[in-house]
Order: sequence, then C-alpha cells, then structure tokens
Amino acid sequence: MPNKIDVQQGDITRYDTDAIVNAANNSLLGGGGVDGAIHRGAGKELLACTRQLGGCKTGMAKLTPGFMLPAKYIIHTVGPIWRGGSHNEDELLRSCYTESIRVAASHGLKTIAFPSISTGAYGFPLDRAAKIAIAAIRDALEQHPDIEKVIMVCFDQGTYEQYRKNLG
Repeated sequence: MPNKIDVQQGDITRYDTDAIVNAANNSLLGGGGVDGAIHRGAGKELLACTRQLGGCKTGMAKLTPGFMLPAKYIIHTVGPIWRGGSHNEDELLRSCYTESIRVAASHGLKTIAFPSISTGAYGFPLDRAAKIAIAAIRDALEQHPDIEKVIMVCFDQGTYEQYRKNLG
C-alpha cells in the first residue's frame, strides 16, 4: 500500500486528479489559505454550488464539481480548530481524511490530492497532524481498495518534510 500514498510539494489547485480536498470552513463559502485558493481557482460557480449545501460539520465531507480546476471534483472537509488536544481534535482530524476517502470511493473516484488539513490558521500541530493523516489514509485505503492513489500536497518545505517522515 505505500505505493498508493505519495507526498509532494506543490499547489493543490494545479493537480489533475479525480478530486482535490478542500480544507474548508463550516460555511463552505470560502475563506483563506487552501480554501481561498480553491475557490479562486474553481471560479464563481463553486460559491453558487456550495451555498446550496447547507454547510458542513467538522470532520465530515461533501462533494462538488471542480468547475475551472484541473481536478474533476472537490471534496470539502472541515478540520478541527486546535484547542489544546482535549476536544476530540485528533478524532475529528482523522475523520476528515477517512470521510473524504469514503466520499471519493462512493462516487467511483480513484485519485485524490489532500492538503495538510487544520495545520494552518486552525493551529493543529504539524507533527501530530501528519501522523494522524498518514495513519487515517492507510486505514481508509484498506477499507476502499478501489482508490488507486492519494497524494499529500504540501505547500511548503517544512510540511513536506514532516509528511515524508511519517510516510516512512
């Protein structure tokens, strides 16, 4: 299974995968960081589409078309805001990855690109998040063997190195 998971440094909005994952906020109406970049890249149709979804709970995931992005679809997931680790943050973060893969598999998607969820403005410690993400992805791939490739797309070198270390 290690060959099904890759870690790369780059811009997730440029990935031509079946789906890219958006580290969204609960409203799904756009924001900063990855969320803002995805909304800008997809175009105004994405906002019109997400307005109809009624938001998204933390740890859950919803699917939209990719619109003007190279990816066919966007899976929007809402990561937890770090509050010291005693508010189910680990479980909620894990759920972001497993639910996103479940949504992809349920729609017959084979390739997915993830950002590092919750490690930016939401303050989740990067080392902890990387361990959770890689473990969750490995477990989800066992449950959904039709998924062919998961790429962790890291925006900067430090994030890339942390995910590479945890990939092993």
